[in-house]
Amino acid sequence: MRLWIAIHLPLLPLEVFCPRWSEDSCTVVLEQERVAAMSALAAGAGVQLDMRRGGALMLAPQSQFHQRAPQLEVEAMQAVAMALLQFTPQLAQAEEATLLLDIGASLRLFGGIRALCRQVAASMRALGFTAVLSCAPSARGAWLLARSNAGRALTMEALVRRMDRLPCSLLPPARPYLSWLEGIGCMTLGEMRRLPRPGLQRRCGRALLDMLDDAHGERPELHQWLEAPASFRAKLELFDRVENAEALLFGAHRLLLQLTGWLSARQLAVERIHLLMEHERGKVARPPTLIEIVLAEPTWRDAHLVRLLKERLAKQVLDAPVIGLCLEAPQVQPMAPPSDSLFPEPGGSKEDWQRLLELLTARLGPENVLQAAPRADYRPEQANAWVSVQEKIRPADARAQLPPDMPSLPRPAWLLAKPIALLMRDHRPYYGSPLRIMSTGERIEAGWWGQMQTRDYFIAEGADRAHYWLYRERNANAADLSPRWYLQGLFG
Repeated sequence: MRLWIAIHLPLLPLEVFCPRWSEDSCTVVLEQERVAAMSALAAGAGVQLDMRRGGALMLAPQSQFHQRAPQLEVEAMQAVAMALLQFTPQLAQAEEATLLLDIGASLRLFGGIRALCRQVAASMRALGFTAVLSCAPSARGAWLLARSNAGRALTMEALVRRMDRLPCSLLPPARPYLSWLEGIGCMTLGEMRRLPRPGLQRRCGRALLDMLDDAHGERPELHQWLEAPASFRAKLELFDRVENAEALLFGAHRLLLQLTGWLSARQLAVERIHLLMEHERGKVARPPTLIEIVLAEPTWRDAHLVRLLKERLAKQVLDAPVIGLCLEAPQVQPMAPPSDSLFPEPGGSKEDWQRLLELLTARLGPENVLQAAPRADYRPEQANAWVSVQEKIRPADARAQLPPDMPSLPRPAWLLAKPIALLMRDHRPYYGSPLRIMSTGERIEAGWWGQMQTRDYFIAEGADRAHYWLYRERNANAADLSPRWYLQGLFG
């Protein structure tokens, strides 16, 4: 099934200066000294489209006036397109601030057209833009519905009925001939389509008929698909100086949406991201503040990255106001295929565990979330070290560090930080009660390169049936002394 989503940004000239979430701003955008767009507050003050600057200034003197910036609009459209690549790789830019998405192959993945439209609309709100969405079986038909806010049409019959009621002025090739069309009583696309084709072509040109045929699915449409760049780097200029790090989450989320689209288009997963918070430039310039997030498990989802950034920004203290953000993805790898488990355990996958560790690391700091790192040492207290979970320990290295002749005797799960010296009663070690030896000895001689230690380890049982891990020191130079016993571990 071929189905298209068209996204029209009617307030793009305004929202490149005034984001959607800044509803309390009074902003007017001028083009050739006439009003091209205005915010809701400016419109409430009486400012209207095509009004001269002087009239707008008289009605709303508190407004911020900006000249229309085509380059900023192009950059904003590219940012929106990059974020929408997460829904389909077939995305093209059309006329008049409109994007076209071929989502026929994405419907099943995102749960149908309604769920997909909700996700697209949520992404547009997170990006800070006002968007008009429409669906149609043809790209030009979806473009016409979006330009007129005429809703959705999932079949060609429904699309034709909706398009027949649309005004002729929606078609760009028809605009130079609107007075002539009105003179002959042709006001809608349905009436235009019923006109004789040869006469309409001689009067208005072939482009008008081609656009009508495209909208009705009678001519193959050719599009130039957007290609994601080889590397990712996105910037965002803030609309004011921000002194609170938590207030930067809106802009960071916008950049993360672009990263998600780029990762989906390139079939990559990110392992490390850098968020650069840029400060004042010029004479008082200072280097940007860096927030680095290292992921234990590569991901391409924005929700998890947003949670990690939120935790890091909540702890960040800004030394100077921030005027811009820059997001980079210096370390990526090919996207891993989904799990092939028939009945995966909810919340028990490796990815869920890694996300939990990453969230704890972002909240508590990498120095407070540790993992075990084996060492090549026979002494139990030296055989393991605790390092940050962000450090990579390859399984091959961990296996290579274990001695090949390591005994298979059981080891306790709880190893004491410092061995406890035990009393001797009736020639038996005592810990709450006399301990009875339950196993043969395991001799460990190690530390010849430093502090030599010679021990015999045993499993002992107390009167309460609890099992302990003891060792007895061996001293060859003092064989006549009574042996000293130590408790080093407890069995569960």
